[in-house]
Amino acid sequence: MNTPEQTAAPVQPPNVVPLETPITRGAQTITEVTLRKPSSGELRGVHLGELFKLDVASLIRVLPRITSPALTEADVMNLDPADLLQMGAMVSDFLLTRGMKAEALKQLASQTA
Repeated sequence: MNTPEQTAAPVQPPNVVPLETPITRGAQTITEVTLRKPSSGELRGVHLGELFKLDVASLIRVLPRITSPALTEADVMNLDPADLLQMGAMVSDFLLTRGMKAEALKQLASQTA
């Protein structure tokens, strides 16, 4: 008989996005992408408000700069919308300070209470 630990899905590191639709490049298949918090220079040419609002053009510009394996703009343009949304939400989260995150959690908790 399996224990709950044996049947539970593997825990992903916080910055890893498992792809709903894998990316295929020749013989290579990418099933998950790791995102790292961008530096200010990697956000050049992008309006932070647009990026925070998950603007697709802004995500297409920034994601190739912060993904591993490195995605191309063409890869990002061909992502499953669910995968793009997951990555965009993670990028938006990177833009928040710890205080902003704590405040958002506090508001969420008060709404569900």
